[in-house]
Amino acid sequence: MASTYLTKTNSGAGTTTKGTFSAWIKISSIGDDNILFREYESSGNYFSIKLKSGGIEVYGQASSSAFVNVKTTRVLRDFSGWYHVLVAIDSTQSTESNRIKIYINGVQETTLSSTTYPSSSANCKINQNSEVQTIGGYGSAEYFDGSLSHVHWVDATAYPASTFGSTDSVTGEWKINTSPSVTYGTNGFFILKDGNTITDSSPNSNNFSLGGGTLTKTEDCPSNVFATLNPLDVDTGSSNTFSNGNLSLVTNGNGSRSTLAANSGKFYAEVKMSTNGVMNGVQDMSKPITANTGTVLLLPSGATLYVAGSTTSYGSAWSANDIMQIAMDLDSGTKKVYFGKDGQWWNGSAFANATPHTGTTLSDDTFYGFRCDSGVATPTSDWNFGNGFFGTTAISSEGTNASGIGKFEYDVPAGYTALSTKGSNE
Repeated sequence: MASTYLTKTNSGAGTTTKGTFSAWIKISSIGDDNILFREYESSGNYFSIKLKSGGIEVYGQASSSAFVNVKTTRVLRDFSGWYHVLVAIDSTQSTESNRIKIYINGVQETTLSSTTYPSSSANCKINQNSEVQTIGGYGSAEYFDGSLSHVHWVDATAYPASTFGSTDSVTGEWKINTSPSVTYGTNGFFILKDGNTITDSSPNSNNFSLGGGTLTKTEDCPSNVFATLNPLDVDTGSSNTFSNGNLSLVTNGNGSRSTLAANSGKFYAEVKMSTNGVMNGVQDMSKPITANTGTVLLLPSGATLYVAGSTTSYGSAWSANDIMQIAMDLDSGTKKVYFGKDGQWWNGSAFANATPHTGTTLSDDTFYGFRCDSGVATPTSDWNFGNGFFGTTAISSEGTNASGIGKFEYDVPAGYTALSTKGSNE
């Protein structure tokens, strides 16, 4: 359960009728009332932008009555990538629907399930002196479950989404503008620009502090999306609990697979297991997660390899908190999977083509991703797809990685890289 939020108190009076919120978000669950931004005066006087049942909602109260309630019909359900969310506020607009504009990935949302707009030139409970601004929650509830990057708040100007992003002329995808030209006003700020810094990157020095929880830096970002486990790709007969941005999983059954997959390239991942009862490996993503075909897993004993329903002796057993290494070669004539433990591959040496591998039954014309499973009741698996953490614990000594993509505990084999958008395009 997420419990991290950021907080600061406004030190001056700004413009109460105009503002802009812009942030890149990667969601880890579809919950209700997940705060992205909140400005608070009292229990009946506040302004908020949140994920509400997967939609983006702008809601505020003045004297305990809702003065704004605008919510998208569209629901955000993609756990694999980043969304750009922008809300432009300008209650001075003569056209009511122009007073609150919501953009997702550069496109204004015009199909709305709630359409209560502020009255003309209304005080929107923003940018007021001594009010508390929070990001990601507010101290006791409504925590955002996911990751945030490049969070902007602008006092006194309502900017369009095109200020903070643009459409890629080749791919057609919405991409980030990492250094937008904006005037932040009195209470504006720019945080989480590069990693997990909450020091204001705007000229204002409106720095935040950690209100609660743990703020973890991730290599996953809008310009290079990394794989995570996928809560939408699970065995319905399993009991699964995801956490830490869907990089940690407690499962009792067929668990989950990675959000990203590939049919060519060479990819590396690591996973730390709380017990020796976890099965990890790769799987043909065109098959159901319960299928035997296209599946290569290392079983809990560590001495048994499971390939397409058959088992063979392989490697040595591991103990709780050992780190499994998985190298997936999708370039060779016969696709191969290599396994290692705690920095040594199963032949007890550095990685080489002679390292024992499996994969003779894997097809050459399909997409493969990483898979997590369990062999005992509710073990925990903490995956590192290149984010540099196992759960909330940072890697202790970064290994070499010639690709420069991702941070791993051990050396990444030559020619391999993290399963990410940049890694897939190398």
